[in-house]
Amino acid sequence: MNTAAKLSAFGVALALAGGLGWSAGQAVGPITTAATEGHGPAPGQEDTRTEPDLPTGLWSSSNGYTLTPMTTALPRGADQQYTFRIAAADGAVVTAFDVAHDKRMHLIVVRRDTSAFQHVHPVMDPDGTWRVPLDVTHAGSYRVYADFDPEAGEAVVLGADLDVAGEYVPRAYPPSRVANVDGYEVRIDGDLVPGRSSKLTLTVVRDGREVDDLEPYLGAYGHLVALRGGDLAYLHVHPDGEPGDGKTPPGPRVIFHAEVPSVAGYRLFLDFRHGGKVRTAEFTLDSAGYSAQPPATRPSTKPPATQESDAGHGHGG
Repeated sequence: MNTAAKLSAFGVALALAGGLGWSAGQAVGPITTAATEGHGPAPGQEDTRTEPDLPTGLWSSSNGYTLTPMTTALPRGADQQYTFRIAAADGAVVTAFDVAHDKRMHLIVVRRDTSAFQHVHPVMDPDGTWRVPLDVTHAGSYRVYADFDPEAGEAVVLGADLDVAGEYVPRAYPPSRVANVDGYEVRIDGDLVPGRSSKLTLTVVRDGREVDDLEPYLGAYGHLVALRGGDLAYLHVHPDGEPGDGKTPPGPRVIFHAEVPSVAGYRLFLDFRHGGKVRTAEFTLDSAGYSAQPPATRPSTKPPATQESDAGHGHGG
């Protein structure tokens, strides 16, 4: 995956209610070009249409691969087993994967309000079944992302839903650039500008002192995942440089470049390791041009008589 990895373009701004209300509709199967355009080629003509550029992580099938959950619901608990397979276009179970960032499979799990974030690494059985324990102590609907490199193929991110029964009260996350976790303070600087590469600098501080001895984690000094509010489209980027390259210091600053596709609110999660432990810092950023507040109501230019007439109709809002 390139350093300046980006979400696929999706040109509709998403409205979020109540500050940042991180709810989302259900993801559906892949959309074909015929479905989106509604017309096929004329008789005798070659079909030169291409599949539209779709958001990352919203689809269970992409690039000839399908995420097939063997577990679609779990009971609440801190150590619940989740299983799944990856199928090829012909239905065969895929068992050959390249190592990317020290692992053959990265699984990102998050509740649909973007709480309970987890970045875990399943283990594959010989038959192609992946297994991993998940912490699902909180009820609700979760989104699962399988991030992997098929052998001799391009990186793929596939998504599926996971249900955990129980009372669900979604959380809202107002914009925040500073995260506090286990005595560490992490600040994110930089702005998300839709349609172009945005530089994000994350600075790690502990007890008032900058941390300049971050430890490598999965071949990097930090891993950043971003989720778009509303539909949870997925973006996974990696920092400039890598440990041992002779030019990348081990903190206190870790620099990323990310390109977001649309005006929206985004939740970001930084995994970093220090003192032998991996920690996750969470942030909420609005892209340039985004506001969670509804637009101001423009004064009416209708003549009084027209306004009175319209008032008699009970249009729903």
